[in-house]
Amino acid sequence: MLLLSHLLKRFVRTGTLNVIDPSGKRHVYGGTPGPIVTFRLHDDAVASKIFWNPDLGLGEAYMDGTLTFEDCTLKDFLQLFNLNRQSLGTHPLQAVLRSISRRLRTLQQFNPIGRAQEHVAHHYDLSRDLYELFLDKDLQYSCGYFENENDSLETAQLNKKRHIAAKLCLQPGQRVLDIGCGWGGLALFLAQQCDVEVVGVTLSTEQHKVAVERAEALGLSDRVHFKLQDYRELNEPFDRIVSVGMFEHVGVGHYEEFFTQVNALMKDDGVMLLHSIGRMSPPGTTGPWLRKYIFPGGYSPALSEVFDITQQQQLWVTDVEVLRLHYAQTLREWQKRFQANRAQAAALYDERFCRMWEFYLTCAEMVFSHGSGMVFQMQLARQRDAVPTTRDYLHAAPLPLSVISDHTDAAA
Repeated sequence: MLLLSHLLKRFVRTGTLNVIDPSGKRHVYGGTPGPIVTFRLHDDAVASKIFWNPDLGLGEAYMDGTLTFEDCTLKDFLQLFNLNRQSLGTHPLQAVLRSISRRLRTLQQFNPIGRAQEHVAHHYDLSRDLYELFLDKDLQYSCGYFENENDSLETAQLNKKRHIAAKLCLQPGQRVLDIGCGWGGLALFLAQQCDVEVVGVTLSTEQHKVAVERAEALGLSDRVHFKLQDYRELNEPFDRIVSVGMFEHVGVGHYEEFFTQVNALMKDDGVMLLHSIGRMSPPGTTGPWLRKYIFPGGYSPALSEVFDITQQQQLWVTDVEVLRLHYAQTLREWQKRFQANRAQAAALYDERFCRMWEFYLTCAEMVFSHGSGMVFQMQLARQRDAVPTTRDYLHAAPLPLSVISDHTDAAA
């Protein structure tokens, strides 16, 4: 405990952290008044692992059950952590480790064709049954759009699809590319409600299988084509391009490659809508636990990193919208549903997997409610007049929610 105590004394500036070591001894680390949190270590090796790599060590200990909370929850601890996160970076060892990680981030996010599919399979080729336990009926695995605080998860995800459709300025008969189409919900929605032809590409064999089945069930196979293919292998023109929740898997070293391909695939009067997790802070890195267990090769960019490449590609950024709290609310809903169906998740996998998923969803919620996480929607075009000059069109004659709901229920 000696090394960990040295770290925690510098870490806890606000609130109180009680640590009960494997021998039963209580260690108290306190600062100014704030939350009080207690966790117990069940293995002597855990303290050392947390000291050398707090992010990875804490996550793995929670997964393994060698760290448990008493009279508080994981969320309580993460709230305490967020109040004190700046002080953690002042510890000499942590400062050095973070500096090394930043220098290695291009290697950490190396996602060439082939390896990108391996990274995608790690997360998205999990059982569809798992995702059905906590997502909405349409299997939308990205930030919802809560127009009202009391919107259900289903309504928020429908709002998002409608909002994206408006930003794409779609016309009947246009060809749309959906990069990272997931289980096909958005592509099917656009085809059915906006009378367009959609090509969706994904690297997940599981998502591709489900998407194809859904298109066939809806009788849309003639207008919606799902491909198990890397977007970099496409060479056909599109009127519109949309990408939701995929850009986080591109990697900063591949941004130029991404936007070069988008530019090449988009017609002269084309429009793209990029929906991605980002950060309001300067460029950084992905935490080691998240990188190892959830999203290998993943990274959420600062807007400055994205703008730099769009400028080089001479693409017009015709609109940017930052969703600040919508993902925190989305994640809370996912967490509630996961907890309500936890027994089924354990039957699909095991208890360790459930603790891993809890850690993932809770940490993610805290990033968006207390940290630097946000979601941005960036509208791009090759021509300055490709979209209307004011934003009024986004609210003109929206698709009725009743029609959208019918689509979602049929496709589920």
